[in-house]
Amino acid sequence: MTLFATSTKPRHHRKTLIKAAIGALITSASLTLSIAHAADLDEIKERGYMVVATEDNYSPFNFIENGKATGFNKDMLEAFRQYADFEVRQEILPWTGLLAAVAGGQYDMAFTGALVTDDRLRVFNYTPPYGSAQHFYIKRADDDRLNSIADLDGKKLGVQAGSALLARLPELKTMLSDQGKQLGDVVEYESYPEAFADLANGRLDYVIDAVIPANTLVASKPDLFAKGQAVSGPGFVSWPIPKRSPELLAYMTGFMKHMRESGQLAELQKKWFGESFPNMPQTPIKSVDQFHDLISDSDA
Repeated sequence: MTLFATSTKPRHHRKTLIKAAIGALITSASLTLSIAHAADLDEIKERGYMVVATEDNYSPFNFIENGKATGFNKDMLEAFRQYADFEVRQEILPWTGLLAAVAGGQYDMAFTGALVTDDRLRVFNYTPPYGSAQHFYIKRADDDRLNSIADLDGKKLGVQAGSALLARLPELKTMLSDQGKQLGDVVEYESYPEAFADLANGRLDYVIDAVIPANTLVASKPDLFAKGQAVSGPGFVSWPIPKRSPELLAYMTGFMKHMRESGQLAELQKKWFGESFPNMPQTPIKSVDQFHDLISDSDA
């Protein structure tokens, strides 16, 4: 399994990526005029198929191994195709443009490892979550400088562009500020494998990632990487569905209930995450207030 690879692409900093993201949104809006728009459940059933967007570079959710797609969401998609009474088509996209494309109406939903955030909840509803998404810092295993949050003072960190990890960086900034410390330079990457390649090569001091992929990475490369402390409060990972599709949200919630009650969800969680998450919320997440209530009550 390839968890990271050395990249020859230039590093993209915040201003450049913000401009690129704006451009992607504009492009998505223009493409919507010529591509069949995303639909709610009745229209999906009428046309006979739905189209989901997935990335392929975020282990263990979606990734490529020996030239083939694999991961938690690949197995969940196979189960969903057996459950659904219509065809389910899949398109693979880079993460940096995926949510913009779904929001712009090019796809019916994002069937990928997407973390819940305040900003995303203004555009999407989320199906009941299938995993914890608390954030941790990952360092090189032989880096004895980093043993606490305070040790991150001024250090260079990497994170994926457009990710929830980036959106919740103010939490780490506050943790550091409370100790008289400050956040260092932030380098944004198109994908996490690129970030971890730079961490391994010493171009970064640490990378921030969610607990599930962090555990997967460290378990597979214990001589190279080590997981540090939590740098955020609790969180969730789930599938985003545009707010214009409430019936599809209800349908996917029914699918999650089926997977949970049949035991298949717990089996796939243990297979890919190393543990099940029996205490995840069992209802969709639809608002910022609801999300904050859930994370304040969670022990994720």
